[in-house]
Formats: sequence, structure tokens, C-alpha cells
Amino acid sequence: MIKRKQSIHRICATQADSILCSERTIYKYIDQGILTARNIDLPRKVRYRPRKRSKPFTVDRNCRRGRTYEDYLNFMAEHPDTPVVQMDTVEGCRGGKVLLTIFFTQSDFMLMYLRERNTSQSVIDIFNHLEEVLGIETFKQLFPVILTDNGSEFSNPAAIEHNSSAVQRTRLFYCDSSSPHQKPHIERSHEFIRMVFPKGSSFDGLNQRDVDMLASHINSLVRKKLNNQFPTTTFSFFHGEQTLRKLGISPIPPSEVLLSPAMFKG
Repeated sequence: MIKRKQSIHRICATQADSILCSERTIYKYIDQGILTARNIDLPRKVRYRPRKRSKPFTVDRNCRRGRTYEDYLNFMAEHPDTPVVQMDTVEGCRGGKVLLTIFFTQSDFMLMYLRERNTSQSVIDIFNHLEEVLGIETFKQLFPVILTDNGSEFSNPAAIEHNSSAVQRTRLFYCDSSSPHQKPHIERSHEFIRMVFPKGSSFDGLNQRDVDMLASHINSLVRKKLNNQFPTTTFSFFHGEQTLRKLGISPIPPSEVLLSPAMFKG
């Protein structure tokens, strides 16, 4: 039946009572030369190239050595005036684009960056881009300490902490596992994103300009914590309006702020 160009699947389906092994076993027998049929007799198989097996991604637990939440608390006890930036990921549809969120606790200011996939390299690329846009000195002022969770996308801390010239530009620490309460500010700020994109929504139709616009609207909401000031105003006070512009964020008049799915409709 193979010589008559019938597929192994069809043969097994029609001869189930007489063939007492699986399709996979038959393919293996042909590969090993046990049967008189050869791979050349399977037209579909000879057209296909063997698939490369991708190695599963594993997180190096040693990356957290010296960067645990306890290490973070000890560092902050020694440097209590150091501003802290919290970092996280917001996912859209499974397997689609994701957002990297960066929250400045001093000013309640949030940056968001669109990534094609939730990989560690995509996070590293964003920080390299930020250094290029801001310059190393401004970068160091903005990101003295970063606190994030245990996601695999954050599992290469050395590449975030150092630039391509091996210059240290920040320090990164990890929260304890399953402890979102240890970075509550950024967790709460995600509520604004979910007003526009409820859980399960896709980010695939967005570009970075769209994400910057969403961040501009979020950062133009009055905060009680800031004495009814705007995050854009507070951030500009600490870091300057020029830095705000370099980050792609523009203040939105309060009457024009929109945080609903209608923002990206039409």
C-alpha cells in the first residue's frame, strides 16, 4: 500500500485489525530499514526537513543571588533616599504582544513599552534603547534601583544592570515568589490599563505610538497622593520636561483624558 503511494495514516486507519503498532512505530521501522519500504517511498516525508528541537528555556536561579527581596530591603536601609522603580509585564492574548511597564514610585509616573514576545532579550533591548535616548547619566538618575518579579523575562539581570561597555547603570532586585504586594504601586497602576484593555484583550493591533498615547492619558490623571497634581507634572519637576519628551509622553488636558476601550476604536 505504501508502494501505491498511500499514506501510513490511511493504511493504519483502514487496516487497524491487522496492523498492531502505531504510525510512529512504522515510521521508525522504515527509518531503521526494517521494512522493505523506504523513506523515498513516502513523498511527503522526503519533502519535509527534520524539525529542529528547540531547547526549553530554563531560568538560572543564580541570577537572584544578591538580588532577593531581603537584599533589596537591606540596600534600601543603607540608602533610604534612593528612588525606586518597579517593573512588571502586562500580557494580552496568549502568545501575542505584551507590555513592559515601568513605574516611578516617587512621581506615580508610568512608562509602557510594547514587545513582540515576552522574552528576556526584549526587556534588555528596551533598557539599551532608553540609555541611548537618555544618555548614561540621565539613565542612572532615573533608574538607580529596579524592583521586579520572578518572571523569566527578567532572568538576565546583569544585561539590564550593565550596558554593552560593562558600565553599571542600575541595580535590580526581585520580589519573593507569588508576592505582588511587595511592589503594590505598579500592580495598582495596571488597573488603568485594564480600563482600556480588559484581561484577555489583544495588544497585537497596537504600535509603540499607541502605547505612548495610552501612557500619556494615564499619566495625566490627578493623583491624591501627589496633592492632586499630575504624574507628568511631578516627573517633570524631578527630571525636567526635556526628559519627559524624550520618553514620548505628552501631558493631556484633564477634560480630554480618556480611559476606555473607545480610545482605540474607529
